[in-house]
Amino acid sequence: MKQKVLKVHPDDNVLVALTDLNPGEVVNHQGAEYEIQEKIQAKHKFAQEFLPAGAEIIMYGVLVGKAQSDILKGGLLSIQNVKHAASGFTIGERKTAWNAPDVSKWQSRVFYGYHRADGSVGTANYWLVVPMVFCENRNLEVLEESLVNQLGYGRNKTYANQAKQLIELYKSGKDVDALLNASLEQVSVSPSSERLFPNVDGIKFLTHSGGCGGTRQDAIALCGLLAGYITHPNVAGATILSLGCQNAQVQILEDEIKKRDVNFSKPLYILDQQKVGTEAELLSLAIKQTFAGLVQANEYKREAAPLNKICIGLECGGSDGFSGISANPAIGYTSDLLVALGGSVILAEFPELCGVEQNLSDRCADYESAGRFSFLMKTYSERAEAACSGFDMNPSPGNIKDGLITDAIKSAGAAKKGGTSPVTDVLDYPEKVKKPGLNLLCTPGNDVESTSAEVASGANIVLFTTGLGTPTGNPIAPVVKLASNTVLYNRMNDIIDINTGTIIEGEETIEQAGERILDYVIRVASGEIEVSAVRHGQDDFIPWKRGVSL
Repeated sequence: MKQKVLKVHPDDNVLVALTDLNPGEVVNHQGAEYEIQEKIQAKHKFAQEFLPAGAEIIMYGVLVGKAQSDILKGGLLSIQNVKHAASGFTIGERKTAWNAPDVSKWQSRVFYGYHRADGSVGTANYWLVVPMVFCENRNLEVLEESLVNQLGYGRNKTYANQAKQLIELYKSGKDVDALLNASLEQVSVSPSSERLFPNVDGIKFLTHSGGCGGTRQDAIALCGLLAGYITHPNVAGATILSLGCQNAQVQILEDEIKKRDVNFSKPLYILDQQKVGTEAELLSLAIKQTFAGLVQANEYKREAAPLNKICIGLECGGSDGFSGISANPAIGYTSDLLVALGGSVILAEFPELCGVEQNLSDRCADYESAGRFSFLMKTYSERAEAACSGFDMNPSPGNIKDGLITDAIKSAGAAKKGGTSPVTDVLDYPEKVKKPGLNLLCTPGNDVESTSAEVASGANIVLFTTGLGTPTGNPIAPVVKLASNTVLYNRMNDIIDINTGTIIEGEETIEQAGERILDYVIRVASGEIEVSAVRHGQDDFIPWKRGVSL
C-alpha cells in the first residue's frame, strides 16, 4: 500500500502528507496513529503532537517556525497558525568530514565537450553579442534579425500559422465567439536554412537594462557578470557594442575579464558607437566581425573530457511541498557524486538558506570561508529588512499554496540541493568558481537572476528543480528542468526534462534518482540530449542590481 505520510527527519514534530487526507481519516506512521483534524492536501504538513501557541516547529531537523495559536495533533499547519522562525548561527568548529559516495563506476566515464585555452571544457559552443549598456539593445535586435535565420539558427515557429488561420476566419466574417472557439492547427515550419557553421550552437544576444543610470557598483557588477559569460567555457568569443559614455566602461569589462582569465585569448571584437559614427557603419562592422568570429568558433570540435570538468549550478524555482523531499535531495546526491569525482557545484539563492546557515557554516573548509558566508548572509538579511522586505517574505503565493508556508521551511528543503559535502569556497556575486567541490554563491532567490549568476560563475550545466513548473533557461548553458512530482511532469512535459516524483511514489530511492540524473547530465554535456529550455530557445538573462531582490 502506498505510503500516505512522511517524517523527513527523526527530530521533526510535523509529518508531510504525500496524498490528500480527509477529516476523521486515521493514518499510521511507524506504529503510531494520527487522526486528521481537517482536510490536508498533498504536500502540506500536520502536527505530530499537540503544539501550543509559541511552540517551536521542527522540520528537516531544524527550527522552521513557531505556532501562532494552538495546533491540534493531526491539525494542518498554515499561514494562519504558523509564523516564520529560524535559529541563529555562529562560527563554530569545522565539521568537514563526510561519507563520500562510491563513484567507482563513474571513474572511467567521460563527456565530449569543447576544450578551451584556459583548461576549461564547454558543454556547448556559442558566440556572444553583448551590449555594454541598454542603449545598444536595439542594435542587437537588428543584428539578431540579420544573422540568426540567415545562418540557420532560427527556431521552428509552430504558432504563426495559427494567427494566419484566425485572420482568414475574421475575413470570412466570423464573430468573437467563433474566433475564441476556433479549432486551430499547429503546423511545424522548418528553419530557413541549414547551419553554415555546424560546430557552433548559436549566436546569443545578452540584452539587459543596465550599464548606466544606476550606481557605479551596479556597473562594475554588470561588467563582472558579462566577463563571466565572455570567459565561460561554453563561449568561443564575443562581439561587444558600447555607446561610449555609459558607466559600464569597456576598460572595466577588460579588467574583469583579466581577473577571470589573465591569459585571455578568445576573439573579442569591441565597437564604440560614438567613435565609429553612423549606425549603418556600426552594424556593418558588427556583422563582419561577428561572422569572422563564427568562422573561428567553428574550428572547435567536441573531444573527450573527464567528469571533473563539469560545473553544475543548482537552482530551484516554483518550488512545492515535495521539492525538499524528492527533486532537491536527488540533485543533492548528484552533487555529492560530482564532488567526489573532482567536479564543481554551485549552491546559490542566499535568501533560501535562511535557517540552515549553521549547517553550511560548519561545513565550510576553513574559518575564513565560514566568516565570509556569515558576513554575506547577515548583510543581505539586514539590507532586506531595511527595505521592509525580510527573508520571511520570500515564499511566493505559489510556494505557500503548495505547502511552503514559511521561508525556513522553503530554505531547509532548498538547501538539500547542496548535498552533504564540505563547502570549499564562498563567493560573492559575480565571482568565478576557482576551487572544485561545493561553492556557495551569494545571489537572490529570483530564478533568472540566480541562474544568470551561476552560469557567470562557471556553471556549464544547471540543474533546476520545480514543483509548480517554469520554463526558465539560459542563453549559453543547458538548464535541465526536474519535476518534484509526477503530476507536474505529466502536465508540463514539454518544458520538464526529468521526473523525480518517482521518489514520492516509492519507485526509486534518492540515491538511484541522483545517479540517473548524473547519467543524464553527462549525455547533455556531450551534446547527445537537447534539453527543453534549449529546444524552446528560452534565453533568460537578468543581471542583479545589488538592491533588495529575494
